[in-house]
Amino acid sequence: MKSLYSKQPEIAEIPDKWILANVEDFAELRKESCSPNGENESPYIGLEHINQDSLSLNGVGNSSEVISNKYRFYSGDILFGKLRPYFRKVYHPNFDGVCSTDIWVLKPKNQNNADFLFYFTANQDFVNMTSSGSTGTKMPRANWDQIKNSQWAIPQPDEQQQIASILSSLDDKIELNRKMNKTLEEMGKALFKRWFVDFEFPDENGKPYKSSGGEMVESELGMMPKGWKILSLDEIADFLNGLACQKYPPIDDEDALPVIKIADLRGGFTSNSDYASSLVDEKYHIQNGDVLFSWSGSLEICLWPYGEGILNQHLFKVSSPDYPKWFYYYWTLEHLENFRVIAASKATTMGHIQRRHLSDAKVLIPESALLEKISSSFESILNKQISNNKEIAHLSELRDSLLPRLMSGKLRVKN
Repeated sequence: MKSLYSKQPEIAEIPDKWILANVEDFAELRKESCSPNGENESPYIGLEHINQDSLSLNGVGNSSEVISNKYRFYSGDILFGKLRPYFRKVYHPNFDGVCSTDIWVLKPKNQNNADFLFYFTANQDFVNMTSSGSTGTKMPRANWDQIKNSQWAIPQPDEQQQIASILSSLDDKIELNRKMNKTLEEMGKALFKRWFVDFEFPDENGKPYKSSGGEMVESELGMMPKGWKILSLDEIADFLNGLACQKYPPIDDEDALPVIKIADLRGGFTSNSDYASSLVDEKYHIQNGDVLFSWSGSLEICLWPYGEGILNQHLFKVSSPDYPKWFYYYWTLEHLENFRVIAASKATTMGHIQRRHLSDAKVLIPESALLEKISSSFESILNKQISNNKEIAHLSELRDSLLPRLMSGKLRVKN
């Protein structure tokens, strides 16, 4: 089939009942400028809030925190990052707000379907088109005047709705899993605080230990349960730093694994991911469920769900031969905010922590019998998160494999 954004419609092969149309025939650029102020706060989305390639957000800002003019968007609009468009930063908000002027705000025209337009702009063919017409060398930006006149084959509105429905059903399940994981994360953190900070873990009678009169003793960290001990974070777990993966290029496609970088912790591998040789030491190979911790830049901790890869520098692989995964995972989370404060205090452009900060981070260790007794509660939470993460990765891969086939008409939706 001829490229569906060909500017020569007379030789383009168009699927049955589809039409060839310019982008401006079915999409409109919304340019409703606004000047945010503290009196009328709104959700704010910048490019930094949209995950690369995953069609999702990693957070939302507040309009009171920005000073320059922004664009207003409304629920159902499509947000497309025009700066470095090859990053494929696309999002379909279900709320009103304001966004960076480096983001196109699009809405459908002439009875075309908004959900279909979202997936149309997320399709790699459209992303490639916007990238090919970008202007600027160091900071290339997509050019709407070029894009609006490009021609594409699109289905009728009823088939648009059917296509969007298939893809949306996958995204709905992905979003449900993300929400479930957010809830599980908060549950785990709350339970961990109650048992390891407030010391209200169940005693031998199943009652809260501290408030039921459990014996406490003095320590360098204050009062703690009798029989517990204090170690440092790097004494309960190994923090393996990654490689400078550019030094280990693959010899061929068969000897290649994607490189896991800090940016990948939130969305996984992308079409722009680098590759390294699979022959590097096995200890640098990351598998699903491994605990990763970025110690510079944006300090994050994640349970890796995106398949095998090679650990890049500035990332720790956290593991332990002596303690369960949940234990070192939640203790690292417990110290994360303090690590972020340390990193933010650095004078360099990329804040970071050092090995000594892991040694300074203290950990309370219960008696082995108690640790074994309470492990099941935390393991069930963590295992469910890992399972949900794997399903998210699988559904995302399925969506992205169906997307170009549905958008090209190679896979048709039957009524």
